[in-house]
Amino acid sequence: MVNPSNIVTLHGNPLTLSGNLIQNGDRLPNAELINNDLKAVRLSDYRGKVVIISSVPSLDTPVCDMQTRRFNNEAASLSDAVVILTLSMDLPFAQKRWCGAAGVERVITLSDHRTAAFGQAAGLLINDLRLLARAVLVVDREGVVRHSQLVQEVSEEPDYDAVLGALKTLI
Repeated sequence: MVNPSNIVTLHGNPLTLSGNLIQNGDRLPNAELINNDLKAVRLSDYRGKVVIISSVPSLDTPVCDMQTRRFNNEAASLSDAVVILTLSMDLPFAQKRWCGAAGVERVITLSDHRTAAFGQAAGLLINDLRLLARAVLVVDREGVVRHSQLVQEVSEEPDYDAVLGALKTLI
C-alpha cells in the first residue's frame, strides 16, 4: 500500500514520491549538488546560515519561474545570515541561462540531476518523472528543518507567507 504522504498530483493526476518525506525536526540531508559552474556543493556548506530551500520541478515552467522570482525578490530584504537555494533537476547550464534571462541574482540555483541525492534523501523525487516535487524547507543554522511544506498539487505555488513567517522565527 502506498503512503498517502508520498503522493502529489500534477493537474490532478497522482504521482508517487520516493523515500520518506522530510519533516520538521529532521536534519537536512547532506546531499551533493552541482552549481552553475559545474562544481560540487554540499548542503552542509551552508551550515551557520538560515537556509530556505525551494525545490521545483523545472525553472522552465511558469510556476517554478514565479516561485524562484518571488524568492529572489524576498531575498533583497533579508540579511546575509539567510541564503535561498532553488534546487531542481535542470542541468546547471539551463539554470545559469534561466537566472541570466530572469535577472535572478540573489537565489542560488543548484542541480540534483547527477544522482538525485537530495530528492531521494528528502523524499521529494517524483519517481515516474525524475523531477523534484514542489516543496519549501526552512532550515536553521544547525541544519535542522524547522518548516517543511510539500505542495500537494505540483502546478500550484507554495504558501509564501508561511515560509516567511517560519523564517522570521529563526533570524
